[in-house]
Amino acid sequence: MPNHSPQMALPSRPTVPVSLIVVAVVALLASLAIAVPGDPEWWKVVVLGIVQGITEWLPISSTGHLLIVADLIGYSGSIGGTFEIFIQVGTVLSVVAFYAHDLLAQGRALLGRRTSAEAIAARRLWIGVVIAAVPAAVIGVAFRDFIKAVLFETPQVIAGALIFGGIVFLLIERFPPRAASTHELGRITPLQALGVGVAQVFALIPGMSRSGSSIVGGLLAGLDRKTATAFSFYLSIPVLGAATLVDLLGSLDQIQPADWGRLLLGAVVAMIVGYLTIGWLLRYIARHNFIAFGLYRIVVGVLILLLAGVGML
Repeated sequence: MPNHSPQMALPSRPTVPVSLIVVAVVALLASLAIAVPGDPEWWKVVVLGIVQGITEWLPISSTGHLLIVADLIGYSGSIGGTFEIFIQVGTVLSVVAFYAHDLLAQGRALLGRRTSAEAIAARRLWIGVVIAAVPAAVIGVAFRDFIKAVLFETPQVIAGALIFGGIVFLLIERFPPRAASTHELGRITPLQALGVGVAQVFALIPGMSRSGSSIVGGLLAGLDRKTATAFSFYLSIPVLGAATLVDLLGSLDQIQPADWGRLLLGAVVAMIVGYLTIGWLLRYIARHNFIAFGLYRIVVGVLILLLAGVGML
């Protein structure tokens, strides 16, 4: 039987499309032109955009790294955590750009013959994405104020979450779950998607990592590494998009006109770096396991505890 399910294979082209490079360069120059004049902290925004673009897709916690790096470089434009959440829109755009061909193909399939193999596979995938997005969305909205006011301000929470997640990765590689039963995105079941969604709730704790939690949930639910990682990418589109919108609407009264330039610059930098990181991670997991990420999380978590202990955080 031919395989018609949508795949998350690496792009066939070896380089980034020229049109995408042009758009990225124009967006970067425009955001720099808006943000740099009169803002001495613009370079810190660039640093944090780079951190977001790299760490959002790697299972090492983007929020945890952003909060710690922002503290270390003395960044004062957090707006109560809104900056760190808003620039996630850049990484959402990066995954949409990276998988634009697949997304368009799925759209055409869904609008075409509803009984075709492609349409069935695409429908299963997006039903799974919706199911997986619900648990974190409900809990996140219900406890938004507590999460931002308490968990986002505590380095020890971030460190503990990093260490715990690192240990989980090491245990999964040392004692792997049952053999993967799902190797294609179009064959993810609603129950597997729910398992990923429940695991993603833990990502509401800074330091746990949204991608890390959803990948672990996918592995435990019976997805192979590639499928679990790709599903995490797809899941980020509604999850990060909704989280950014909800936080932005709830923080409009705190955002000053001068803040919009740095928000835009951070998002653009995160988009460019995030696009490159997605390709690297897919190539990496094709040949390696997650042990290196587990060890990295533990080392960084311990380092944060040490820095907090001597008063540097």
